[in-house]
Amino acid sequence: MLNAMSFPSPFARAGDGAPAGAAPAAPAVPAPSLPPLATKGRRAVPWLFALLAVALVALVAYFLQALGPGASIAGMVIALLPLGAVLLAVRFIDRWEPEPRSLIVLALAWGAIAAVGIALGVDLVLRELFGAADSPAAEALHAVVQAPVVEEFAKGLGVLVIFLTARRAFDGPVDGIVYGALIAAGFAFTENIQYFAVSMIEGGAQQLTTTFILRGILSPFAHVMFASITGFAVGLAARRGAAARDVVATWMLGMAGAALLHALWNGSALFLDFFGLYVTLQVPLFVLFILGILLLRREERRLTRKRLGEYAAAGWFTVAEVDMLATPRGRRAALAWARTLRGDRTAVMKDFIADAAALAAVRQRMATGRDPGAAADQQALLARTHAARQALFAP
Repeated sequence: MLNAMSFPSPFARAGDGAPAGAAPAAPAVPAPSLPPLATKGRRAVPWLFALLAVALVALVAYFLQALGPGASIAGMVIALLPLGAVLLAVRFIDRWEPEPRSLIVLALAWGAIAAVGIALGVDLVLRELFGAADSPAAEALHAVVQAPVVEEFAKGLGVLVIFLTARRAFDGPVDGIVYGALIAAGFAFTENIQYFAVSMIEGGAQQLTTTFILRGILSPFAHVMFASITGFAVGLAARRGAAARDVVATWMLGMAGAALLHALWNGSALFLDFFGLYVTLQVPLFVLFILGILLLRREERRLTRKRLGEYAAAGWFTVAEVDMLATPRGRRAALAWARTLRGDRTAVMKDFIADAAALAAVRQRMATGRDPGAAADQQALLARTHAARQALFAP
């Protein structure tokens, strides 16, 4: 039973159950302040940023020593181009129920700093133990085994860290894909700095152009696809309400899938006809990846509509309002209508839509029983949506 059912709904229209033609009640003045949502469990913890800041200093020092400041800066500027393309794609995926900004920053930083640092650290240790990979067999082992396993572990560890420290912002597969994709975007950004800088140093503009075409145009989403498998696996476990200890097994399975796909990608470049396999296998896989994302977004919208429908059954929303808040067309129409109101109330409508989406996610967490604080969040979000609705209909 919804808590909302225990008391009258302020969203019930004045005409509901009243004689035809009855005048609706005048809108009340919105409350001067809205109840905040508890941030515990849905924001990045500060000590992670402190650790990443220390790691960043070490990473910058390594790049400056290994590549020099000029090549490092040039590589970074060029690496911003594929990073921008990936971030735009992730923003599209994350539009329905956006993740907290602190976690978005954390995911990017983890990929760009921690995951790269782990991969570099393992590589340096192995070089000290076994020497440089200066034979074809050693190079193949590095490309097909070491790099996929270590890099997907490093990226996947970031997904697990976000889940364990911010479980209340990790609601399902789409969230997992977003976090995995952001971590991968950060990792690819730093990795591209190195690739572009080395190409410029060793082969000048011609080699740099070739490297940019291969990494910045043909495969900017490669790392995103790999890490998204891990994110999807963890998000699926989160949606089902799995306990933290049970998620680890799913996380490991997701990392295994990511490493296998990564190994296939690297192996095609090393042993097979890369461009032939790119067209016949990698492009179809990418198309399937996009179709999967679209299906998951559709499922997210369906779940939002279902959960808000439960509040509508309790009287908190009308059926028309659920259609408005839980469909892309309804949201667009609502924003267009808000712009016509006195003073342009688009910002109020955006808050109304965002809080309603968050309310649906909270209701889902209540259904799985995995969030002890969901009931308090529900009350806060009901109050926030009520205040937003009053503000929209205020004269």
